[in-house]
Amino acid sequence: MSPKELVKRVRELEAKLGQTTEELNGLKKHMRGALSRVGITRFNPFREIGGDQSFSIALLDDRRNGVVVTSYYGRELNRIYAKAIQNGSSEHELSKEEKEAINQAIGKVK
Repeated sequence: MSPKELVKRVRELEAKLGQTTEELNGLKKHMRGALSRVGITRFNPFREIGGDQSFSIALLDDRRNGVVVTSYYGRELNRIYAKAIQNGSSEHELSKEEKEAINQAIGKVK
């Protein structure tokens, strides 16, 4: 390969590297908002019914924002609640199980 061809090839590679770097930075920015942290806790809120059929699941992004969903299961009822999570906490009161699911999602496991 001649020196001119080498210079041309290096310039092409530099341009491709610049484009790849821009794309990677865009993906990194986009992924910060993706739900990438999950924590789940199963529990039994009603003593008269057996089994851990109820659960809380936290779905968070890298900034600890997202949602915690809780389902209370009983023979006569099934209730589902969702609470917004900002920076690992909520403006709504969180149950022990919801806090546990959030802590699992952000890596604060006991």
